[in-house]
Amino acid sequence: MGVLKGVFDYFRIPVSDPWIFGGSGHAFLINIHEELCPSGPYVWNYKTFFELARKLGVEMKELGFFHPKSTPDEIKEIEEVLRRNIDEDVPCSLLNLENQLISGYNDRQFTVQQPWAKVDFPPKTLTFQTWEELGKEFHISFFSFAQTEATDERTIIRDSLSYAVDLARNPARYRSEHYYIGLEAYDTWVKAVEAGHGPSHGNWWNGTVWWECREMASKYFSEIASKLQGEISERAMNLSKQYGNVTTFLDKARNRELADEKKIKVILEAKKAEEACINEIEGFLDTF
Repeated sequence: MGVLKGVFDYFRIPVSDPWIFGGSGHAFLINIHEELCPSGPYVWNYKTFFELARKLGVEMKELGFFHPKSTPDEIKEIEEVLRRNIDEDVPCSLLNLENQLISGYNDRQFTVQQPWAKVDFPPKTLTFQTWEELGKEFHISFFSFAQTEATDERTIIRDSLSYAVDLARNPARYRSEHYYIGLEAYDTWVKAVEAGHGPSHGNWWNGTVWWECREMASKYFSEIASKLQGEISERAMNLSKQYGNVTTFLDKARNRELADEKKIKVILEAKKAEEACINEIEGFLDTF
């Protein structure tokens, strides 16, 4: 989402962080691996997310997936595509251990933006041909971005909330093997804690990512309420408060030091609160 926000800023599209999170549907995603692997925020079906982002004003295009067995010719080709895009002012990004914008290049390497100001990770360069910064084991995807004409706000709201419901009601459409989405994700999280993964980095990272998403969901509904009037605005404000409750529970659940018994309790409270939100969104859509 940091990459997407950077692209919106690059195109000078004046939208808020909650509008990007909410309108793209990402504010409503939760994806948990069976063993609370930190990869949960990255391994899911992006198709509908891409469609919703395009309606917000940015089209995200996959340029290819690469790994240690990719050939030198394949690597050379994607590097040529990236350089050509950069020369033509087309934003590009990569996803390896994290999503990163590719901001330029010189005669030997690409310049890659790091997501955290005080942390020298992931790598801030990508050397041509060798990709030596990634080590011997990497799984990297590249993307480009183009500006599109944004859809009207009511369509953005309706389609993003329909996606939120679908994530909960039909999670199999969006998940990969060994990962669970929507309300199922909470049950998977509980099982992972019971299996001893509660104090893990994966617990903290997944909890932090999904906590931020629900915080943005709360703020998204506040923004929706400001754009609407009457009873429907009141319902949006109520949903903002309800997602605030989910945020509170997830903030507690991400704590690696919290005892397993207490962690499981707050995860189940988060699931209960989230399910109430989904039920309310369905009612909201019926009157929207």
